[in-house]
Amino acid sequence: MRMDLDRLLKLRLVVARVGEMDLAKWWNTSGQLGPLGASVLRRGFPRTHHFAQARSVFAVATQRCREVYDPPRSVTLWDLPADVEDEFELAWERWIDDAARWSPLFAELHSCSSDLEAALLRFGLVTEAHIASVGRLRRSAELRAVQLPGEFTGSDDDISLLALAFARGEVSSLSLPHQSWGGNA
Repeated sequence: MRMDLDRLLKLRLVVARVGEMDLAKWWNTSGQLGPLGASVLRRGFPRTHHFAQARSVFAVATQRCREVYDPPRSVTLWDLPADVEDEFELAWERWIDDAARWSPLFAELHSCSSDLEAALLRFGLVTEAHIASVGRLRRSAELRAVQLPGEFTGSDDDISLLALAFARGEVSSLSLPHQSWGGNA
């Protein structure tokens, strides 16, 4: 399955930033993708600090989501099919080599609020149609998950909805969006 990895990185960055403790309080990082995290890591990683910030928040978000809900035979924004995750991992070198191009995006993350829908719209990563679609989704009875309809295909829409459906949760109440997947993980 071929996926726009730059888009996936952007979606993960926005969700990761919004989920931090100083905003939506979904995972235990506070401002790591904000100005404080940048200033701390810039000293040790002058050229690649943004990607060091991202990697640490992604790891924490992935672990926290697995703790909240680990759906069988499903994918999440943080746990995609192995071939996609492998390609994503390989893309890090390309992104780091072109770190200057990514700096404005990381700087814009500093101004995020806990309104995930607004942030994803502002970054041009979702449409009003995506928002309407996610608005019809409901949280599970125990409020830990949001099941997306259909089976995961790896399309831009699937990835956008996996990111946007985090907005069905609330501040301090993470609900993990997931979608069925019939392949081998």
